[in-house]
Amino acid sequence: MLPPRILIVDDSHTEQIIASHMIRLLGGDVRLADNGLTAIELCRTAMPDVILLDWNMPEMDGPEVMRTIRSLPQGHKPKIIFCTAEDSYEKIAQVMSSGADSFIIKPFSIDTIGQNLAYVGIPTTPQTMLIKIAS
Repeated sequence: MLPPRILIVDDSHTEQIIASHMIRLLGGDVRLADNGLTAIELCRTAMPDVILLDWNMPEMDGPEVMRTIRSLPQGHKPKIIFCTAEDSYEKIAQVMSSGADSFIIKPFSIDTIGQNLAYVGIPTTPQTMLIKIAS
């Protein structure tokens, strides 16, 4: 079985590194976009299985990116999980009713990502980390 293709869309390089490390440990194939326009172009080229989407970004915010992706051919296929510091019930309810599949409040853990992937039906295969201790 092929690993799930996961697109991480976040304007924070630090958030990209942290999330991509967690996704790789869960067995995912990671692509990165630092803004909505890049994410949309990547989706036009090869639609991912999952999109971890930041809410607050310059140029296009997460909800606008989601609406644009959902309008693309095959745009209904990826599971979209918002990763955000937004904790307003009204805003979260709005994106959930607009096409998001789940959401994660930042900061998040590998367990939270794994649980959300399972919730949206994406199987993960946690990778075993081998640590060699020099004696």
